Amino acid sequence: MLPPEQAAALTDPDCPTYLPGAFQLALGTLAGTSKIVEAARTGAGFGWHEHTADVHEGCERFLRPGYNANLISAWLPALDGVVDKLERGALVADVGCGHGASTILMAQRFPNSVLVGSDYHAGSIETARRRAQEAGVADRARFEVALAAGYPGTEYDLVTMFDCLHDMGDPVGAARHVLGTLKPDGTWMIVEPMAADRVEGNLNPVGRTYYAFSTLLCTPASLSQDVGLALGAQAGEARIADVVGTGGFSRFRRAAETPFNIVYEARP
Repeated sequence: MLPPEQAAALTDPDCPTYLPGAFQLALGTLAGTSKIVEAARTGAGFGWHEHTADVHEGCERFLRPGYNANLISAWLPALDGVVDKLERGALVADVGCGHGASTILMAQRFPNSVLVGSDYHAGSIETARRRAQEAGVADRARFEVALAAGYPGTEYDLVTMFDCLHDMGDPVGAARHVLGTLKPDGTWMIVEPMAADRVEGNLNPVGRTYYAFSTLLCTPASLSQDVGLALGAQAGEARIADVVGTGGFSRFRRAAETPFNIVYEARP
């Protein structure tokens, strides 16, 4: 019989270390190996939309437990003044929202706020819309198909990106667009995989796992898009800071972290 903590990691979807999503994500990612290898030879990249449904579903199952455990209780409170705005009623853009797990969590906790989730993958947006209906928050959480550098709306109090900035072909262009859509006192919340700035700082179980996914999933996805900066899942704080600063933001800091993620706060 497994110890309780190990059993929870394999059987409880609400456990912060729930693992089946990672297994499904890995299985789906490996299914595209031959095409990814060929794309690496040509430099063409391999887009998120080209992967099987196991990648899209597995990624959400892998990331959602961490959001459930940390987003409301720790990450948002670590941002200067953001929770107060959300409680009073804020306008939020959740960019690269996938199946909408983060968007729906915020909508459930902050009923006075309006959230707009966006993602370039139409199938994920369909799923997000359905889940918002099921969660009873579709009146304040809507979803649009849009690129990160072109999502709709302005005057946002908060823009969020969860585990997606490093996947983008043009993260600097996305940063410039975020700056143009924020209120002057708005906040950009960037959640990225835990990563050190130097390779040797990532040679641990978490870093090795992220490097593997980055090689087969994140980097090819970026290379498939315009610019193709290919930050990768282990970009590190200095590299993210450079993207944010080049995009025009004047303030940047590490606001919170877990063994799996770093939460950054950027301000105009």
